[in-house]
Formats: sequence, structure tokens, C-alpha cells
Amino acid sequence: MHVVNLAKQVPVNGAALTILHPTSFDIQRGESVAIVGASGSGKSTLLGLLAGLDQPSTGEVWLAGKSLAALDEDGRAALRGELIGFVFQSFQLLPMLTALENVMLPLELSGASDARKRAQRWLERVGLADRQQHRAQQLSGGEQQRVAIARAFAVDPALLLADEPTGNLDAETGARVIELLFELNREQGTTLVLVTHDTELAARCGRRLSLHAGHLESGV
Repeated sequence: MHVVNLAKQVPVNGAALTILHPTSFDIQRGESVAIVGASGSGKSTLLGLLAGLDQPSTGEVWLAGKSLAALDEDGRAALRGELIGFVFQSFQLLPMLTALENVMLPLELSGASDARKRAQRWLERVGLADRQQHRAQQLSGGEQQRVAIARAFAVDPALLLADEPTGNLDAETGARVIELLFELNREQGTTLVLVTHDTELAARCGRRLSLHAGHLESGV
């Protein structure tokens, strides 16, 4: 991933409010990177820009040699489907589908012939083997988070983007998810980019990008 002068402004009361000031950095394949900072520092905005879910005011994001700015929405969606797994704070599950169906959905959209088997395997790995047939709306917040994590992992992404992946989990389940994240990184070379307040998770990452009031302070 190559990020060049990426910035985001939004209009507020006739003026421009800067959410993210121009920032540039590279993330190498197989790296694990934590994006850290106080609430409102621009972390989730940056993650959305990296995924092409939001459009920057200026600057570019390059993924797999392609500039997101040069692609239309369909092109960005196709690139996301090919390369990226997501874990959102808001889960983004379809409430009337079962846990299993939610995890299977992106696999089926990509044409995977073994969608059910892969979805079942990942639900087992996040501790939800006995909740596969429950609809998302019947699950607790922590269980929904685990379904979202299984869905992200199941597509074998080259890049996993996660916004507070352990934020709704108890300590034991959070520790299990952290181990899964780094197993994916270690065994499959998946690049991890994680927005987190979890100091243990941030410490496990190879590098931290620290944001303060929309400014990138360090990339150590």
C-alpha cells in the first residue's frame, strides 16, 4: 500500500473542517500496523480512505499497483472484493441472515465453491460453532463482532482492515481474536491494518501510526 498526501475535509457551516491533514506513508506486504490516537483524531476516517469506502479531498491510495482515485465505484468495489477483508465497529451484518449465511455471503459473491465449509470453519475458530444457525439480530454484540471477524477472515484477504476488532469482546474472546489476527498474518502473509485502543493489540503490531487531531505524528 502506497499513500500519498492523503487528506479529508468536510463542509461544516459553510467552512471546511479538516478531518485528516495531508499524510503519506507506505505499508509493506505482510506488515502489521496499528493506527492509534484519541477519539476524534481521524483514525476511522483514515481506515475508510485506505479501503476506498470514502473519497479523499486530496491525495491518493495505491493498492496492488492501482490508484483508487483512478477507479470508479464499481472498480473500487471489485478491488475490495479481490483483496480486502473488513471488520467494522458497526459489524455491518445482515440482521435477517444467520451467522453462517453472513459469513458465506462474500464467499458466494466471489464464486467460491466451498463457501459453506469455509464459513463453518471460521465460525468454529471464533467460538461460534453452536450459533451458526442463529440470525444476526438474535446474537449479542460480542457474538456479532465474532461473526464479522469470521466473515473477514473467510475470504483469505491479502489485506485485513479492522476498526476496533476487539472493542466489543470480553477479555478471553478478545485474546483469541488477537491470536487469530496474527496467525493470519504469520501463516498467510496477510497485511494487517488495525484501528485500536487495545494496548496489547497495538503492541503486537510491527509498527504504529499515531494520529493527533488529524495529523500523523509518527510511523514507528
